[in-house]
Amino acid sequence: MGRLVGVDLARALAVFGMYVVHIGPPLSATSGVASWIRYLADGHSSVLFATLAGFSLMLIAGRREPKTGLAGRQARARIAIRAVVLLALGTALAVEYGGVIILGFYGVYFLLALPLVRLSARTLATLAAVFALVTPQLAFVMTSLLSPSVQESINAYDPLYRLSGVGVLDLLLTGFYPALTWMSFVIAGMALGRLDLSCGTVRRRLAALGASLTVAAYGMSLLLAGPGALRSMAEDGPSSGSGPMPSGSGSMSSGGGSLPDLPASSLLSAGPHSGTTFDIIGSVGVAILVIVGATVAMERLPRLRRLAKPVIAVGTMSLTAYVGHFLAQSALSIPAGTSTQQSWVPLLMFILGATLFAAIWSRFFRRGPLEYLLNAATKPAKHIR
Repeated sequence: MGRLVGVDLARALAVFGMYVVHIGPPLSATSGVASWIRYLADGHSSVLFATLAGFSLMLIAGRREPKTGLAGRQARARIAIRAVVLLALGTALAVEYGGVIILGFYGVYFLLALPLVRLSARTLATLAAVFALVTPQLAFVMTSLLSPSVQESINAYDPLYRLSGVGVLDLLLTGFYPALTWMSFVIAGMALGRLDLSCGTVRRRLAALGASLTVAAYGMSLLLAGPGALRSMAEDGPSSGSGPMPSGSGSMSSGGGSLPDLPASSLLSAGPHSGTTFDIIGSVGVAILVIVGATVAMERLPRLRRLAKPVIAVGTMSLTAYVGHFLAQSALSIPAGTSTQQSWVPLLMFILGATLFAAIWSRFFRRGPLEYLLNAATKPAKHIR
């Protein structure tokens, strides 16, 4: 259960990327370097978050070797309890902030991943590749068959939808982070979790793989779909929810509203939030590069590791940092990333605030506030026999 410092750093970068999307100016209001930062945060930060969620599952289920017997049953029970808690927390937050909250989707990912926690890294990587190749096309066909009347009929009997406006249909298919396509990221993260990231050979191979996936996916998309292939879809659609959120639609969806009427040619694009095969493969490549890069930097650069200690602390309590920034936005009445937000100052203040809080808290406590509660909730798993 020893933590990998580089993974915690990557987790902190994912949290800050979500801050950029939710608090910073929209892509249309930026230029130059700021546009690159905003573009990289769109989609890629949430993908990194989901990939690291898969990695975290392996910390519970057994890193290099899956836990078996009693330990395996208790580990799966802990994952199941975490899934239920995250689904409940995500639903509660979605009441106020809408479908942009990823925690409920996390809960679904964890439940769907339960049958996979004993698979090898090779099998998990193969499964992630199959999901990336198949599920975007399957999602496109399924969403094209979902008329508004069918959606309304399903949602009418969905208690989650009645509670928060984010129901089972959103969680699985039509939401911002639909499980059907996003399980590719989670499974890829699970495969990474089974590898020895302290081994130089493994890291070099992963770096080569990540770079190859990124170049191949985005290059092929540009070749097939033209210059606009990598355009972000984050600001294309109507926003959902009433609180802090990016003003855009999710993966080939509208985050709880009516489904968009997209042509089949959209499956060739690779921009953030497009949810296509090229988008998934390229985003996994970026996530691998960030995780490997952070791991190498923390091992090879001890001075940087000391300087980054407060940021690493944010990664150790990413759930608290994620939920906290929504609550702080509401408390301070800070607008989300919409056309009304032009300044980067609120974003920088949030990053500084989260870093200071995490640095101080970690001096006295082993876990963040919400991490402590989540860990306490899984204690009953010890009674599994």
